[in-house]
Amino acid sequence: MHGWILLDKPLGLGSTQGVSAVKRALRDGGYAKVKVGHGGTLDPLASGVLPIALGEATKLAGRMLDSDKVYDFTLRFGVETDTLDAEGKGIAESAVRPTLAELEAVLPRFTGPIEQVPPAYSALKVDGERAYDLARAGETVVLKSRAVTIFALEILPQLAGGGGPSAQPMVEGLGGQPPRAAAAPPRSLRGGPPPRAELGEGLEEITLRAHVSKGTYIRSLARDIAHALGTVGHVTYLRRIKAGPFTLDQAISLDSLADAAKERRLEDICLPLRAGLDDIPALPLTPDQAGLLRQGRVLVGIAKDDGLYFALLGDTPVALVEAETGSIRVVRGFNL
Repeated sequence: MHGWILLDKPLGLGSTQGVSAVKRALRDGGYAKVKVGHGGTLDPLASGVLPIALGEATKLAGRMLDSDKVYDFTLRFGVETDTLDAEGKGIAESAVRPTLAELEAVLPRFTGPIEQVPPAYSALKVDGERAYDLARAGETVVLKSRAVTIFALEILPQLAGGGGPSAQPMVEGLGGQPPRAAAAPPRSLRGGPPPRAELGEGLEEITLRAHVSKGTYIRSLARDIAHALGTVGHVTYLRRIKAGPFTLDQAISLDSLADAAKERRLEDICLPLRAGLDDIPALPLTPDQAGLLRQGRVLVGIAKDDGLYFALLGDTPVALVEAETGSIRVVRGFNL
C-alpha cells in the first residue's frame, strides 16, 4: 500500500481526523501497518479533496503542500466575523450590497500576484504559538502580509450539482444580538442553478472559483474583495475541488472508504504513488542506474533537460530526481 487515497472530506472533519480514518480503514481491513499522512490541511468548515499519502507516498506529501489548489467558495455580504467564516461572531456590519457589475469590475485587482494578510484564526505561529490559540485567548493577533498568486478567479452564478453544507451554522451578530443563520449555500449548490443576478441588483452573496498558489487563505481573499467593494463579508461555503494533480472526481466518501476496508479492496481505491507526480516526466532506468540511485549516487552523462523527473525501473518507482547539466541526483528515494 504505497500511494494515495483521496478523500472527499466532509464538513466538520479535520485533516488529521481524515488521516485517522484511513489508518482505521487499514486496521479494519487487516492490512499491514504503513506510514500515513495528509497532503495539505483543509479546515473543518471546508469540504472537498484531501489527499492521504500511504507508505512511500508520504515522502511526496511536502510537494503536495507546495502545490496550487482550486476552491469554490461563497462570499456572504453584510457581516464580517472574527474568523472570517460562519463559525465566528460578527465584528463589523454594513448595509452596502455590491452589484454584479461592481464585483466583476473589482475581481481583476485580485488576480495575479497579490499581498494578503492571513486570518488571525489560522495555524500560523506567532512567537511559537498558534495564531488561533492566541486569538481564542482574547489576544490581539497581527500577522504579516504574504505574497501569494491568484491564477484565476471567476464568478459561478450557475454552478451545477450538489455538495453544499447540510446545516446552516450560526453567526453571532453585533451588540449582543441573538445568533442568526448564516447563509445557506447558493441554490445552485443545493441542486438547481439560480438565475444570474442583474448587473444593477444588489448581491447578498456570490459564489466564486479561485485557482490559487500555496499559502493562500480563501477567507482573507473574501474579506479583501468585500472591503474593495466598500462593504464587509465572510465565507459561508468552502469546497476544495482540486489539490495539485488530484481532483474531486477521484475522491471518495468516508462511507466508501469504510466499505472498501470491510471488503478488503482498499487496493482498488488507492491511486499509485506516481499519481502525485503526474506533472513530472518519467525517466526510464537500467538496473545498474537504478542501483546507483538507490545508493544515493549521482548519475553523470545523462542527456536530459534540467528539471525534475520520476525515475523508474520498469514499472517500479525508484526516486524523484533532478537533472542538472547532464547529471542526475536523487531528491526523494523510494524503498520499493
